[in-house]
Amino acid sequence: MSKFKILILGAAPLIALPIAASPANAQNQLSAPLTVPISREVPDAADVPYPGGTLGLDIDASDVRRGVYRVVQTIPVAPGADKLIMLFPQWLPGNHGPRGPLAELVDIGFEADGKKLEWRRDRVEVNAFHVTLPKGARQVTARFLHTSPLQSSEGRITMTQEMLNLQWEKMSLYPAGHYVRQIRVKPAVTLPDGWTAATALDGVSRSGNRWSWAETNYEVLVDSPIFAGKYFRKWDLGQKVTLNVVSDKPEQLEAKPEHIELHRHLVTESRLAFGANHFDHYEFLLALTNRMGGIGLEHHRSSENQLEPDAFTEWDKNEWDRNLLPHEYAHSWSGKFRRPARLWTPDYRQPMQGDLLWAYEGQDQFWGLVLAARSGLQGKDMVLGMLANWAGNFSEQPGRRWRSVEDTGFDPVFAARKAKPYASLARSEDYYTEGALVWLEIDQIIRRETAGKKSIDDFARAFFGMRDGDWGQLTFELKDVAATLNTVLPRDWEGFLNERFNQPGQPAPVQGIEAGGYRLVWKEEPNPFDKARMTDAKILSLTYSLGTTIDKDGKVTAVQWDSPAFNAGIVTGAKIVAVGGTTYDADGLKKAISSAKAGGGIDLLVQRGDRFETVKVDYRGGLRWPWVERAAPGKAPTGLDRLLMPLRPVTKTK
Repeated sequence: MSKFKILILGAAPLIALPIAASPANAQNQLSAPLTVPISREVPDAADVPYPGGTLGLDIDASDVRRGVYRVVQTIPVAPGADKLIMLFPQWLPGNHGPRGPLAELVDIGFEADGKKLEWRRDRVEVNAFHVTLPKGARQVTARFLHTSPLQSSEGRITMTQEMLNLQWEKMSLYPAGHYVRQIRVKPAVTLPDGWTAATALDGVSRSGNRWSWAETNYEVLVDSPIFAGKYFRKWDLGQKVTLNVVSDKPEQLEAKPEHIELHRHLVTESRLAFGANHFDHYEFLLALTNRMGGIGLEHHRSSENQLEPDAFTEWDKNEWDRNLLPHEYAHSWSGKFRRPARLWTPDYRQPMQGDLLWAYEGQDQFWGLVLAARSGLQGKDMVLGMLANWAGNFSEQPGRRWRSVEDTGFDPVFAARKAKPYASLARSEDYYTEGALVWLEIDQIIRRETAGKKSIDDFARAFFGMRDGDWGQLTFELKDVAATLNTVLPRDWEGFLNERFNQPGQPAPVQGIEAGGYRLVWKEEPNPFDKARMTDAKILSLTYSLGTTIDKDGKVTAVQWDSPAFNAGIVTGAKIVAVGGTTYDADGLKKAISSAKAGGGIDLLVQRGDRFETVKVDYRGGLRWPWVERAAPGKAPTGLDRLLMPLRPVTKTK
């Protein structure tokens, strides 16, 4: 018999609906669990010293054949402690997203007084390890491996049989609950016999092939990676700046004196532009290799850089790629010393917030280009080619209509820097290059409205030039950027910056180029930067004509949204097998595009999976690549010319 609940309302009894009227009705009621509350067990960081004492970190990096780093970490604990929470860094500076390679940390164990300790992984924050301490424990020893990827499909390769790039945050743990600057650590590394190491860490000592450094804090440690190699050479660049280079082969280290001199010019021009140095010494860490994974990553007193093995020996061929060191060096000022307020965090657990990346990376992209030109590491034609590449992209980018530059600052978090099906519509990390173009416009506005008496250099010296030698961090907000610009040229800079960076649907950012006496034009041959870039990558970029990028085997690697190729149904992953009935090659496709100007379109045989299809692309506009060329009459230097001129006195040689 079913149970009924009787409700009394006044004097009249009311009968409610049955809770379970019949077996048939019971079958229609779905189970509905309630959530288990999330348990937050990891404490937030506090600005207090870690009470246990100094951590020891000893890494055996000598197994270059297998690509394994063997780690022994000693963690002193405070008297009476019954538990320890150790964190693996996740939010890494300069990565703009949670990039800690936790999957490569393996064979983890903890012990005290020679006995294994129980540990468990946090259910919510899986990079946290909870260790149960026995009574009276004073020190815990952690032992684990960091397995460097052996092939690029596994991640970035950091160890080869000739060199390695040791990044402390990828092979160490730190105690939860403290600002990382409040955690003391004493590091040591064992290298293969005969290898040499370079790092910004201080107090180096050696015993055989074991290298150790003075005690420091965990923040400085993470900011001070190591490059080490069998083949090593270094050059003094002045102002306590050193160029440290490792290579695949010894002959690749044979740099000409005049080329090293250009790197010295970079150091000089940076100091002149920014008005101060924010380091006590600076170490360029450069790998000339195609075996270790590529990198360009900033640190306060060093930078991690990779160029092609022949970067020195085939100097002219590699000019297009020599923007890397100026970019990373400028980060010592832009991004490390001056840092957006929410991109500074007390530890590597707190998420970094990507607003103002246009003032961090975008400004740095601008200064990297300017310093490359002023130092002579890149010639003017190459620099103009880079500007053309950026401006051309934004002139025909459909994603601009819906997504702001500021919003692309969050892209590294949710897109994780993976390839996208239609990047031109999705947009990517455009705060770099569009940011640079807007900073170019800012420079030209200042020059124009002060009749050439002031420039972006005045802003740089005001924004970056205080506290010479201070290599701490000075954070800023948008209002601080606008306020400093107002000391150079009073104007509604906050409104200008908000419009350019926070509002979608903006015009293509070519105003700075045009105000600088140049213009964006389109030609049937690629500019010097695009030509060299395509040659190096072995691709054919037809973004602004057919609407595709194609690799050396005819595979489509990118398609521009709403382009002729897109409208013909060509997608990434497809392969162009034939052009007009003839086996595909790059020159044949370019000829077909040029011929189609007379009419008729372009006939392609396209393979997608196991299907073959003949596709007619309706395009008659010919080949198109962006160029930046002078528009101002006469030969007098324009605003853009003056921006790219060296600040140091230059003596012309006959």
